[in-house]
Amino acid sequence: MKLVISQSMYFPWAGLLEQIRLADTFVHYDDVQHTRGFYNRVQIKTGNGVRWITVPLRDWHQGQRIDEVRIDDRGDWRGQHYEILRQAYSKTPFCKEMLALVDSVFAKNSDTLSDVSRASIIALSDYFGLSEKTHFSDSLGIGGSGSRRIHDICLAFEATMYITGHGARNYLDHEMFEKAGIRVEYMNYRKVPYPQMHGEFTPYVTALDLVANCGREGAKAICSDTMYWKDFLNEPDSTI
Repeated sequence: MKLVISQSMYFPWAGLLEQIRLADTFVHYDDVQHTRGFYNRVQIKTGNGVRWITVPLRDWHQGQRIDEVRIDDRGDWRGQHYEILRQAYSKTPFCKEMLALVDSVFAKNSDTLSDVSRASIIALSDYFGLSEKTHFSDSLGIGGSGSRRIHDICLAFEATMYITGHGARNYLDHEMFEKAGIRVEYMNYRKVPYPQMHGEFTPYVTALDLVANCGREGAKAICSDTMYWKDFLNEPDSTI
């Protein structure tokens, strides 16, 4: 059984959807410390270049768990994001489908970062017909941290393979997994080009870009495979 464990991200890039495609089970790992990064912001392409859209956070402090971080709803950030996306993608062939997907997520009126991020991942997965058997780490009753906790979650699901992104190379105890009979595989991102508006192709924007430009046919671009951890660590540069 192939398992992916990942923090939820707001309308993530296609690389996260590729992990979901490869997984039998996906665990939203949101009861861990929130750090500044990509969890509440994402890139989009516009006529003026790539820009960020960011979910505003309220009273966030260092050490707070992702599923405890509340959204700052004192301003109309949903309306602002919708309008930015509408303007940026107005000339794409599937703009209406993309905006409908965004609407479906915003209609839930999520009040935490974790909830809106989970909803956006599930909406994108459903759109592209990806099989996502979803679980949430906070409901598993498995404590600990770091490699040990990831290892124990894998055991709980009787996983035979753990698929992870590239950041795990800096902390994962690969031998621990080997001893438990769990094969660790790193994503081998292919970053398949697809038709994009506004200049040279970039794979690092939100998957909403893939929806707007390609519609459901965009699933063909979600096709990366994996690399065994020993081979991955021998690569000269294993950054995304």
